[in-house]
Amino acid sequence: MNAPKVRDVFGLISVATFGNHATHAIAFYLLEYTCIVLVHAVACMDMYRQHHRWCILRRGIVGDVTVYVSIVMNYERVVGDTKYEINIYPSGVNAAKGFSAAGISAGLRSSPGRPDLALVVSDTEATAAGCFTQNMVCAAPVTFCKQVLAEHDTVRAVLVNAGQANAATGEKGWEDSVRSAEVVAGALNLDPSAILLLSTGVIGQRIKMDEMIKSIPALVDGLGADHDSALNAATAITTTDLASKSAALKLTIGGKEVHIGGMTKGSGMIHPNMATMLGIITCDAVIAPDVWRNLLKTAVQKSFNQITVDGDTSTNDTVLGLANGAAGNACITSTDCVDAVALGDALTALCQALAKCIAWDGEGATCLLEVTVEGTSSNHEALSIAKSICGSHLTKAAVFGGDPNWGRIAAAAGYAGVEFDQRNLTILLGGTKLMEGGQPLDFDAKAASAYLKAAGKTHDTVNVQVCVGDGAGFGMAWGCDLSYDYVKINAEYHT
Repeated sequence: MNAPKVRDVFGLISVATFGNHATHAIAFYLLEYTCIVLVHAVACMDMYRQHHRWCILRRGIVGDVTVYVSIVMNYERVVGDTKYEINIYPSGVNAAKGFSAAGISAGLRSSPGRPDLALVVSDTEATAAGCFTQNMVCAAPVTFCKQVLAEHDTVRAVLVNAGQANAATGEKGWEDSVRSAEVVAGALNLDPSAILLLSTGVIGQRIKMDEMIKSIPALVDGLGADHDSALNAATAITTTDLASKSAALKLTIGGKEVHIGGMTKGSGMIHPNMATMLGIITCDAVIAPDVWRNLLKTAVQKSFNQITVDGDTSTNDTVLGLANGAAGNACITSTDCVDAVALGDALTALCQALAKCIAWDGEGATCLLEVTVEGTSSNHEALSIAKSICGSHLTKAAVFGGDPNWGRIAAAAGYAGVEFDQRNLTILLGGTKLMEGGQPLDFDAKAASAYLKAAGKTHDTVNVQVCVGDGAGFGMAWGCDLSYDYVKINAEYHT
């Protein structure tokens, strides 16, 4: 089998600690065929400023710290005859020029004082794209965004509330969405059609409109283009997340520096085909609407649609992409040109990193599960098998228990709906080969178990590699283990 597509890298990092709790998290990956990507999550910046230290760290942990930070790295990507240098840094949705963000507490949550209302604004019209949940019981803000994007190529702002999902709320929920857009538009001197909406929280509950409406002026006044403002917004959209999640990178296209930033939330109710996660991607490239929408769709298919935590597809899943053209590059008008390929690679890498951060932060999770599949006839088939394995509750439970039960991996590959000859099946767990050519192998079960348990103790990554033949198909998916805490969190979620 070939080496995994994602490899450990070294970098200068800052680790923030407060007692035994990690307060600042960034994961970084070198993605073959794409770029190095910075992912970072911040739970409490004030604690980070007061308690931090510098060190060199390989992807892993230091003492009780289960998360880590990469500061500066870069990667060269060659497309055709053009070389692109992609740099990464922590700026989230404010990485792209001409964007500002804010996050405040509006009293929408049951937990008083916790940030729960966020706003991202472009200084100018931004080409807009969106990918949405496949759940037939979709939330009012999902329907609202679909309607806006069907009628308009550009928007100016995205409003996000946490606490109430505004899903399965009937006509009153729809009216709340319309009113929300009108209020924000008024505060920004825009038309309501320039506003997109995202909601997350308890299904069946309408937004606390009085609290939200009276908080809009403060939210608008709090808009800033700095790093902390982006972090405030990323924190405000979280629900059961243990940390906020944001990322940023930049590359040069046509002699112009282009930036892509993003933030996302999600921890539970996560399953391929968008689930419960929200994401906002900002970009300052000049790009045609149809090309931008195509690039975002492709990136989502290779990232957010390849993660699973519990098999439940949410009512609110949405990823929105805004590109405002502030970089001043020549307009990208075709998906086939080298500039579009380079931008698409960077966008996909950013989305994959954010998606991994969601899976890593799965409710009750103790480790990230990364499944690589190859040897299929097509990439689609490999992706299907990878998702099937990541979504297997028996496999996830075995990982949590430190049980190298490869039979569960084989079974999940077999029921993925992809035809292959089981005589070609090969399975590796970390560096341990468990099956080859359809034949079980003698392996060190204690060492394999220790590998799983070590990942659980350090919230690291468990790598599973599967080969089903000699085809060119390749795919990856990400998930997490299934722990006792997952049941506890979801048994008590509404209360």
